[in-house]
Amino acid sequence: MNKTEIKGNWDIQKAKLKQKYADLTDDDLMYEEGKNDEMLGRLQVKLGKTKEELVKFIESL
Repeated sequence: MNKTEIKGNWDIQKAKLKQKYADLTDDDLMYEEGKNDEMLGRLQVKLGKTKEELVKFIESL
């Protein structure tokens, strides 16, 4: 998945992530241009998943 795909569908993906992981906040899922890795890092810590697992899950949404 590239950054354009993440950005373009982010509102939909964010809603689905919040449905699956209720403890995620808007701050956890804030997408900022150029800070993709930082956001994935926050999600890794909060959810205990690897970056690859998170990317794979987001791609499947």
